[in-house]
Amino acid sequence: MNVDLSVRLHSHEVKYGSGSGQQSVTGTSAKEDGNSYWLVKAESGKQCMRGKPISCGDTIRLEHVATKKNLHSHLVSSPLSGKQEVSAYGDHKGEGDSGDNWMLICQSDFWERDDTVTLKHIDTDRYLAVTSRTYGTPINGQYEIVGEYSLSSSNIQWSVMEGLFIHPNDLKAQHYRHTEL
Repeated sequence: MNVDLSVRLHSHEVKYGSGSGQQSVTGTSAKEDGNSYWLVKAESGKQCMRGKPISCGDTIRLEHVATKKNLHSHLVSSPLSGKQEVSAYGDHKGEGDSGDNWMLICQSDFWERDDTVTLKHIDTDRYLAVTSRTYGTPINGQYEIVGEYSLSSSNIQWSVMEGLFIHPNDLKAQHYRHTEL
């Protein structure tokens, strides 16, 4: 959720009518919407081990759970403010290109559940942000998500509100044979 405007990062199968024409990414104040769930993945071409802590400074991708498209940006103007467009991009397997890579900026060694974080787009050096501008039909009232050039902007801070947090495997765990069936 964006800390400044209290909106969740959101996407859906609605394409931008201008710019890239890719799947739109917006901000919504709706708390219970399955289109606001994102899966954290390793950067393009790499794998991460399930449950391994994510280090601050790591390059990550965010995959939109419902559509399998990755949070993406590129040198295209956003439709409302003219800042940098943020979209969802990739194939049905969750693969896109280098425009899907974001650097995780946080204040400790690892991304902790309650941390406020900033995401910096690797290819363009812009920060994931929300503007106060909202769309009309068909995504009426949803906020514009953009790439912001200034690290001092108040609208680039994000926090996780819901999620499934998986602990690392305990490599020393004992495995027992189950005979109850």
